[in-house]
Amino acid sequence: MPSTPRPLRKLGFLTIGLFDEADPRRGHESTLEIIELGERLGFDSAWLRHRHLQYGISSPVAVMAAASQRTSRIELGTAVIPLGWENPLRLAEDLATVDLLSGGRVNPGVSVGPPMHYDQVKDALYPDTADLEDFSYERVRRLLDLVRGKPATDFSGVEGFEVFSDRVQPHSPGLGRRLWYGGGSLGSARWAGEHGMNFLTSSVVKAEAAQGPYDFAEIQLSHIRAFRAAHPDGEDARVSQGLVVIPTDSASPAQRAKYEEYAAKRTPRTTSPQGPARLMFAPDIVGTSQEIAERLHAHAAFREIDEVAFALPFTFGHEDYVQILTDTATKLGPALGWRPAA
Repeated sequence: MPSTPRPLRKLGFLTIGLFDEADPRRGHESTLEIIELGERLGFDSAWLRHRHLQYGISSPVAVMAAASQRTSRIELGTAVIPLGWENPLRLAEDLATVDLLSGGRVNPGVSVGPPMHYDQVKDALYPDTADLEDFSYERVRRLLDLVRGKPATDFSGVEGFEVFSDRVQPHSPGLGRRLWYGGGSLGSARWAGEHGMNFLTSSVVKAEAAQGPYDFAEIQLSHIRAFRAAHPDGEDARVSQGLVVIPTDSASPAQRAKYEEYAAKRTPRTTSPQGPARLMFAPDIVGTSQEIAERLHAHAAFREIDEVAFALPFTFGHEDYVQILTDTATKLGPALGWRPAA
């Protein structure tokens, strides 16, 4: 059972929003339907993965705008927007606009670093400045300042018939407190805490110690504690955990077999650090809601948090997501002490 008094307060889910190149509208519509279902089931939040030059959501801010007009309560997040692809000022404008349209429900999650396959894409993305772009935490700091209302220019006032502001417009009060950093290292955790952000920790962390043994839950726990130690809010600083969790209570035999095969194929990568970045992956958790609850209660990092955004597997079908979300809201959530939103 949990070693700290942190009952599960917020239950969310994360989806990649895949689509068929020949029919991209259907995939986006499926994502919106899943978000609508999440609201009906009482989920507190729905999060969108971000993918560029792939068959997934490339514009989560636009999808959140659409979802905001089809829902009234559920919070809408991104996990995460890679800022290497973005101009922080333009993104600040878009996020504030959608946040206002949603009634203050947007939770933007971001990360930094060079875009994937940068050498292949840089001429299309930054044809004149590719070698000058700064992909460090400074890019996040710029976004934070702009969203929080700091001046973007030293000019404001009236010029002819037009009125100009020195800060991003529209300004959405409260959005600056709902910015999240998605990180998998101790350095990222500390930086997010020092800058008053919220912290998204997923099913991937970095094994930074030179020697093992390596335990995913313990590494993740160290990140959570480092984040809160650096954050002005201390133990009250918000952390959301995003493991892949697949309840099978109402699944058909065919679905259960598919889920178990999916997890089994991904298990070998969880036993040791992977690649030059030394990434550690959490095992996918498949089973009945009671079985999953027992495993989560034994998870060192889960015991430290009271918010989750369980990740839906990449390649499943719409009907699978309906079953997984329904079981999560009606069986797994209550087994973890969560109660659906009214």
